[in-house]
Amino acid sequence: MITTAIEIEAKVDELSDVLDIDIRHLQESLSRLNELRQLVIKRDEASLAQLLASIQNEVDNYKSNESKRQSIRKYLANALGCSTKQMTLSRLEALLPVEKKYLITERKAILRSLTEKLRKEHLSTALLLSDCARFNNLLLENLFELGRTSDITYNSNGTSKRQADIPFVNLRF
Repeated sequence: MITTAIEIEAKVDELSDVLDIDIRHLQESLSRLNELRQLVIKRDEASLAQLLASIQNEVDNYKSNESKRQSIRKYLANALGCSTKQMTLSRLEALLPVEKKYLITERKAILRSLTEKLRKEHLSTALLLSDCARFNNLLLENLFELGRTSDITYNSNGTSKRQADIPFVNLRF
């Protein structure tokens, strides 16, 4: 049983390191969302493409941390006699000694705070992109309907006449 307690404490230390990486990842995600909004407003397509490439690269790198966290979670669930779904940070906190409990409690609070900030920033970014799409659609609608008119007039012969003399785009400067 002593060996198991030592192994559990070692896994908790590993989990603490993994959670630190999660915290850094969330902080980087927050800064990327801010950068994304700035680049969209500036309409800097080259920088947006670079940002997208860096995000894809980081996602690939982050997958290893995700799998490491899941393997630690499975190990701790087996060692503590519960299912993987039941193994949460709160449950782990309740079972740990005070000095190890502090490591998890501190990181859990930081993760909660960052997750809430990320949720708000994501919503702000989604709203900005939604407004951009709406403005673009309105602009395109107005551009393409400029040459068309919904009013149809009839001449004395009874034939319909559309107003076709409205220029689509004025090329004079």
